[in-house]
Amino acid sequence: MARWARNPPGEKRVKLVLGVIALCLALLAVERFVGWPDWLTVDGTRGGRW
Repeated sequence: MARWARNPPGEKRVKLVLGVIALCLALLAVERFVGWPDWLTVDGTRGGRW
């Protein structure tokens, strides 16, 4: 943030960073309120050493 304060980025870079942060917050909200789908959960019982 100090680097951005000394040398501000362009408008496109700021929009990109804010878009990525918004996407992360949206995914967090969906996971928190709707729940994580079972088909995306890793099942550790198949194969492997554990």
